Amino acid sequence: MTTATVLPAQGDAFRGRLLDGLAASIAERGYRETTVADIVRHAHTSKRTFYGRFATKEECFVELLRVNNDALIARVRAAVDPEADWDRQIRQAVGAYVDHIAARPAITLSWIRELPGLGAQALPLHRWAIDRLTDMLVDLTGNPGFRRAGKGPLSRPLAVVLLGGLRELTALVFEDGSDVRGLLEPAVTASTALLGG
Repeated sequence: MTTATVLPAQGDAFRGRLLDGLAASIAERGYRETTVADIVRHAHTSKRTFYGRFATKEECFVELLRVNNDALIARVRAAVDPEADWDRQIRQAVGAYVDHIAARPAITLSWIRELPGLGAQALPLHRWAIDRLTDMLVDLTGNPGFRRAGKGPLSRPLAVVLLGGLRELTALVFEDGSDVRGLLEPAVTASTALLGG
């Protein structure tokens, strides 16, 4: 599995290196098997540096997933031309999603499968991520290309259904070792159907 560099959080290069270190260790060992020693080894830093920025491995994981979700949303928004026809925009958005997760398979799968294992600590991040992704879908489907076609913005409940189905399909593809690019057509088809196409 490959990893992709995450952006330094809050302008702190060491924090960014630690997030990259966690990402590399997740790709190598999985989140559950990763230790702080693994993170700092990949980050080429010390435990003291780690604990100066994060209280726990779980806190670092939550930050990594937050940064990853921000990057996903930014990538999808940047890929969509709001003036394009609505069906073209769906393909642009799904293509950007697939490109993002293809570059981060281990982080993506850990977000879907391992984050819930943190219990109550995971709930705020999970809700934040779903809310941000839902907001993005509602915003994107309310732009000029959709309005010209007589398509209203996707409702929040339908956006959550779309996101939930896409997350589960993504996990199954990664767990089965299938090519993540195979998500493109089913995701485009489902999105188009939900939007009345």
